[in-house]
Amino acid sequence: MITLTGKKVSEGIVIGRLVFFNRGEREIRKIYVEDAEKELVRFQKARKKTAAEIRELYEESASELGEANATIFEMQQMVLDDEEFVNRVVRIITDQKLNAEYAVKESVEDFLKVFSARPESYVRGHEADVQDVASRVLRILSRSRKDRMFMDEPFIMAARDLYPSEAARLDKTKVLGFVTMYGSINSHTAVLARTKGIPSVIGIGEALKRDYEGKMVIIDGFDGKLYIEPDQTTMEKMKQKKQQNLQKVETLERLKGKENVTQSGQKIDVCANIGSREDIERVLRNDANGIGLFRSEFLYMESPGKLPTEDQQFQVYKLAAEAMGTKKVVVRTADLGGDKLPENMEIAGENNPMMGYRGIRISLDKEEMFKTQLRAILRASAFGNLQIMFPMITSVEEVAGAKKVLEKAKAELKEEKTAFDENIKVGVMIETPAAVMISGELAREVDFFSIGTNDLTQHTLAMDRTNRKLTGYYNAYHPALVKMIRIVTNNVHLEGKHISICGDLAADTNMTETFIQMGIDELSVAPGKVLPLRKKIREIR
Repeated sequence: MITLTGKKVSEGIVIGRLVFFNRGEREIRKIYVEDAEKELVRFQKARKKTAAEIRELYEESASELGEANATIFEMQQMVLDDEEFVNRVVRIITDQKLNAEYAVKESVEDFLKVFSARPESYVRGHEADVQDVASRVLRILSRSRKDRMFMDEPFIMAARDLYPSEAARLDKTKVLGFVTMYGSINSHTAVLARTKGIPSVIGIGEALKRDYEGKMVIIDGFDGKLYIEPDQTTMEKMKQKKQQNLQKVETLERLKGKENVTQSGQKIDVCANIGSREDIERVLRNDANGIGLFRSEFLYMESPGKLPTEDQQFQVYKLAAEAMGTKKVVVRTADLGGDKLPENMEIAGENNPMMGYRGIRISLDKEEMFKTQLRAILRASAFGNLQIMFPMITSVEEVAGAKKVLEKAKAELKEEKTAFDENIKVGVMIETPAAVMISGELAREVDFFSIGTNDLTQHTLAMDRTNRKLTGYYNAYHPALVKMIRIVTNNVHLEGKHISICGDLAADTNMTETFIQMGIDELSVAPGKVLPLRKKIREIR
């Protein structure tokens, strides 16, 4: 037995076989297939989708930069249609019965070797474009597998790291838990793991070797450990620990229907954070007072190939509204950027993306996308108690700009005679020191505040929350942060408005009594933390 230690992210104990994550073009493995025809169909579908992408890029470039600058995409289409390239892929799949990803990778390498050496070849000098075409095909092929990782039975996933977009698409019926070599407990990937209730351990380092693939392992999400081929004693110990946790959960279940009130009579709402329609059921099961934060950007990250349409978003928001009944559902408009980038959105590289083009800045810049989302939320507001919240606010002008787009969306729906809540509440996320310092002014512009302690901490301490080298310096209890929360709470209450905390700190029971003393109206946490937090509140004297 081998024991590896990392950082605990999401509690729980799971047992299963270890399977390493295959991230498409970044890590192509040779897989023997039984049905070569099926692989050929996958390849041809990927070619077709890639061709459509290239045509779209050509049209955009031709209109913006002129025909001459768009010819690069014509050349890429030539590669995609090249019989020599296509035939190489087909031969590898049919003759060797290998997966399409590997066939594309091998074919491109051979294709470049042969044709780059020919003086008259159109490929010469354009090798990067050939690689770009291959990468597009591989990306589509990897998406078509939907992260099944060639396993029919549930498994434990291992990865070097895991992007938020990948974590958002994890299938809980397949992925029992996950472990990574690298990562930060404050990252959005970690946040998603806690929201989804997927036991996970990160930061194990290079000790997590590919040699362990296929071996039976145990994740102990309580202590941040991974056991490789556990012995019988360890297996029994972990099963006993798992049973004890189940008993603890059963005890917490008795708190359903109870109030979140201290022994001295102080009340505070406990809501839940979600990132997808699948999370709604966990909110109901854990008896939250509502959804305090619907991270809508993950709908964009779960939608490979294109942005979610208005109707697709409407259906999800409507489901949440109807499921919660009279309880509120706060939909945060898409907080994209930083480490939360959909595959279909091209954003230029930045030196510091966490403090760059993200959140409300992207929404105001891409007004049609923003208005589409607002229309979807407004339409769904006719079916329940929906509220709108804008992320990453730093100025009154940003709030005014966002409300202006909201009014446009309302005007369109009125003209279309589509029902919506005309008095829908509007709030903002407090995630920057700038928002803290002008919280009094902002409170006069909106109906409620929610403090995102994860981002507020990183911006206050000048520490990228995803940087694992800074984990030891990241201090969620820093006096400056506590003072900021107190300042915002006082300013909001002076205006008679509502304030909640929705970052990870909201679930930290070491801070619960402090937040209640400050006068925080609501704490919004991962669904699985609702009942433990209720227990803590009811124990406070």
